[in-house]
Amino acid sequence: MAVTEVLLLKHLEKLGSEGQAVKVKAGYARNYLLPRGLAVRMSSANKKQIETLTRVREQREQRELTEANQLFDQLSKVVVVLAVKTGENGKMFGAITPADISRKIAESGMEIDKKKIIAGFIKELGRHSVKIRLHRDVEFDLPVEVVSENPIN
Repeated sequence: MAVTEVLLLKHLEKLGSEGQAVKVKAGYARNYLLPRGLAVRMSSANKKQIETLTRVREQREQRELTEANQLFDQLSKVVVVLAVKTGENGKMFGAITPADISRKIAESGMEIDKKKIIAGFIKELGRHSVKIRLHRDVEFDLPVEVVSENPIN
C-alpha cells in the first residue's frame, strides 16, 4: 500500500497535532486530509512551517491545560444527582449514559463534552464514580448518584 508523508495543519485526535509530520495512507491523504485543508504534502519548502505550527500547538496545549484545570476546580465541588424512572423493586428503566451525565452537568452551567466522560452505562440505583478526562494530564473521578423519581413502597 502506498504511504505518503504529510504535515498536519490542525490537531486531529487520533493522528497528531499541528506541525507534526505523519505518514498516512495515500488515499486518506488524497481524499480526506488534503481537500479539507487539514494537512499539506511534506516538502522541503513547507518544513519551515513546522516551527510556526509547533509554536501554535504549544500555545493551544497550554490554553487547553489551563481551561481543563479551571473546569476541574469547578467540577471537583459537584455531585451529579440523576433521577430516573423505576419499576417494581426499584429496578431502573434503561440506563444512564455519558450524554445524560453531560446534560446534567450543563444544567449547572458547565459545559463538558460527552466524549470526555469515560464510563459505561449505569444500570443501578445508588452512588457511582465516573471517570472524566478533561485533558491528557487532567483526569478525575466524578461522584454520580442515581435516585428513583418515584418513591419505592
